[in-house]
Amino acid sequence: MTAYDAAGLAGTALILLTYAATVADRIDARSAIALVGNLLGASLILVSLSHDFNLSAVIMESAWALIAVVGLIRLAFRR
Repeated sequence: MTAYDAAGLAGTALILLTYAATVADRIDARSAIALVGNLLGASLILVSLSHDFNLSAVIMESAWALIAVVGLIRLAFRR
């Protein structure tokens, strides 16, 4: 397993854990912790994809990260 594979697996695990916590009502989907989990997870998957490129996956993870960034910006402006 390469470092790129490890980054991709860690990112996938982080997104899945964040999603599971959201569905289980452990965290709010609009909370900073959920948004950061999604941003970091997508970013780690993008690192993995930089080594083994897949256009559709890059588009998906880029959108996932961008949505999280927009959510974090909105959260920052509310405070």
